[in-house]
Amino acid sequence: MHAASADSPERQQILPQEPAALAALGGAGARLGMPRRPIGPHGPFRRAALWVEARQRPAGPNAPSLGEALERPTSRERILALARWAPSGDNTQPWRFEMAGDSGIVVHGFDTRDRCVYDLDGHASQLSIGALLETIGLAASGERQRASCTRRSGLPDTMPTFDIMLEPDPGGCPSPLIAFIPRRSVQRRPMATRPLAAEEKKALEAAVGPAYGVLWIEGLSARLQAARLMFANAKIRLTTPEAYRVHREIIEWNAGFSADRVPDRAVGLDFLSLRLMCIAMKSWRRVQFFNRFLAGTWLPRLELDWLPSLACAAHFALLSQSEPTTVDDYVEAGRALQRFWLTATRLGLSLQPEMTPLIFSRYVRQARAFTSVAAAWRQAEMGERRLRRLLGNEAAPRTVFMGRIGAGPTPVWRSLRRPLAELVIRRAASLPARTPPPSGGGS
Repeated sequence: MHAASADSPERQQILPQEPAALAALGGAGARLGMPRRPIGPHGPFRRAALWVEARQRPAGPNAPSLGEALERPTSRERILALARWAPSGDNTQPWRFEMAGDSGIVVHGFDTRDRCVYDLDGHASQLSIGALLETIGLAASGERQRASCTRRSGLPDTMPTFDIMLEPDPGGCPSPLIAFIPRRSVQRRPMATRPLAAEEKKALEAAVGPAYGVLWIEGLSARLQAARLMFANAKIRLTTPEAYRVHREIIEWNAGFSADRVPDRAVGLDFLSLRLMCIAMKSWRRVQFFNRFLAGTWLPRLELDWLPSLACAAHFALLSQSEPTTVDDYVEAGRALQRFWLTATRLGLSLQPEMTPLIFSRYVRQARAFTSVAAAWRQAEMGERRLRRLLGNEAAPRTVFMGRIGAGPTPVWRSLRRPLAELVIRRAASLPARTPPPSGGGS
């Protein structure tokens, strides 16, 4: 897949306001309270690096575009074209759409629990499906329509299916979050460390609704505690063959954008680390060699976990009123998450999911083996204790999502989405037999 240039029609069609936002970062940063430091995520050196990256991006005629091959799209098609930008673990997009009658939509969900260590009981996919359903409702409001949703009964949890009916709503108002649906993305690089304003936290807490709460992990001491958790947890990801098989499938190499995976330039590593990672990922034996003789886990853990954990305004945990157990629990949590994330985008804040500590902790709590590596299980047990110290014994089991947040520039590189034509099917039997697995980190 070829990457689109920063000023190309394809890129502007995907995110029409992003180039302007990057160009005006200096002024926007001041308004958002970003520090004007010579180094750091918002300093002139970082802005210069972004400028160089944008102009080194090769243009290509095959770059994916938000513009579909629909000469006269219906309101239903416009709703789905926008809704497909909902986040999903590693850009899996675990859904397909079926048109039902004149105004109905069937959302066929699926998960990859049978082949993905991160998709424990399909919960990562269910969160993504919930975010999709919320986005359909938001997009429908822009068409002066209301989207009612019902989950079909009698189907296995591996195939959650939803019937959506679009109804006229002439008195309704478009959601103010609509404009931020395609602009929302994952920021894996450092963010500003300035604390979140009280107004920002109030808006984010209101976005999740009364059924959920937000636990803020703020201040240098708390961020250090979170950094230790993420740094230690990352070793499990990098030293287990079960996780390696996932990572091998979901990265698109030599790409700035990807319609169905995560482009390597969006992973968050510098050029040298990325090249070493590409070499190592050719086989599990190479990964083991790098880990044993070349300290292969230290550099990526520093770049992807330790430094980003410190370079942010705060970490946060999204809490439900009780421990989630059912498909509906996770779908509803995904709805709240999408409102939170879009509100953050509207406020000029960036976000990165931090889900693997929750996933490995749940394996430990339920005494369910996830790897053949004994040392990794011991690390997961220590991680579960660290997570409880960070969140509290009562809050940890109720946490449905974790992440870090802060002010910062829009990522230069990002995951895109499959064209709508690839996501619309004629019948459920057309669902893909195998898809790249999600890791719980939204794209």
